[in-house]
Amino acid sequence: MKTFVEWCEDFLLRKVYQIQKQTWFAIIMIFSLVTTVMLSLPVNAQITPSSSLTSELRGVWLTNIDSDVLFESDRLKKSLQRLDELNFNTVYPAVWNWGYTLYPSKVAAKVIGKSLDPTPGLQGRDMLKEIVDQGHKRGLTVIPWFEFGFMAPADSLLAKNRPQWLTNRSDGTRIVKEGTHNRVWLNPFRPDVQQFIQDLIIEIVSNYDIDGIQFDDHFGLPSELGYDAYTVALYKREHGGKAPAKNPKDTEWVRWRASKITNFMQRVFKAIKAVKKDCLVSVAPNPQRFSYDYFLADWQKWERMGLIEELVLQIYRDDLNVFVKELEYPEVKAAKQHIPVSVGILAGLKNRSVPMQQLKTQVQKVRDRNFAGVSFFFYETLWNLSQETPSQRQNGFEQIFSQPAKYPNIITGWKP
Repeated sequence: MKTFVEWCEDFLLRKVYQIQKQTWFAIIMIFSLVTTVMLSLPVNAQITPSSSLTSELRGVWLTNIDSDVLFESDRLKKSLQRLDELNFNTVYPAVWNWGYTLYPSKVAAKVIGKSLDPTPGLQGRDMLKEIVDQGHKRGLTVIPWFEFGFMAPADSLLAKNRPQWLTNRSDGTRIVKEGTHNRVWLNPFRPDVQQFIQDLIIEIVSNYDIDGIQFDDHFGLPSELGYDAYTVALYKREHGGKAPAKNPKDTEWVRWRASKITNFMQRVFKAIKAVKKDCLVSVAPNPQRFSYDYFLADWQKWERMGLIEELVLQIYRDDLNVFVKELEYPEVKAAKQHIPVSVGILAGLKNRSVPMQQLKTQVQKVRDRNFAGVSFFFYETLWNLSQETPSQRQNGFEQIFSQPAKYPNIITGWKP
């Protein structure tokens, strides 16, 4: 009996050991498998080495709103130098803002009464020429940004001197709030307004060695506007005496106004090419649905008509799922077949810091989908206006753009 009991104990111990050994083996195998899978997946902050990218748009918008980068020659020169050192290759300096030009303009002097924005830091110099000269010296592509488009401050000289140029809502009101600012809009359907805007554009194209010129949603019109007497009369004339719908979102009323803006865009495109054939026409709009519904800017149609040679889609989203969704709309994929399509990423605002890890993640999502590149809004929030230190931010951009890359060319075979 004693021998039998000892044999049973020994048998049970061996079985327990075998079970434990098998269990641990299974655990080790599972852990190894999970580790392998995890290492094979992309980490949000991980960046594709830019050494594999021979061409990529790496841009930034330079503006005079919440930023002083444009207001002093030496500061501007050093800023362009730093961008070059960090392997940026494109700048979009604002040239039309707050109802003034940011360069000496004979067109503005004639219409507004002032040839240059009166801000002291711009006086006695030509900011745009400085950017073109210094930018090209460093190999940067320079594409002036027509930031305000048809928009102007409500108290600007332009609005006061040309009240007949302004448009309004159906109730007669004109003010459109942009944050805390009161804005008004020039009527994009009036021939004299169109001529003024076109003259400003052609003045820049003619007088500066720029690589292109850029427009955005402000080249359209807020959809609640357009009820001024001139536009209503024009609509009636083209609709058998029928007045536009009181509902600003009415399908035909939206279509008609958007079509008029498209016609003007076509006219401007042809005028630019008549002066400087190799001057690129760039557009930096919101996603199509927002641009069309809220600003009557039908950039999808502009792209199909061959009026856009570079598209920089503004996708200023914190939610990564929404950001990715915006990248995958059909009209975006279609445009990528014709022209370089890049993505505008929000680097931050004056009172809103965007962490570097979010920027890295969004850049990677853009690269994963083979877009032409990225551009950041705006210069001051790259590293000056941020909760992270300038050193941390610049180190982040060194990782994103670890090697130089050329500005992306128009896709071979594209024709305007």
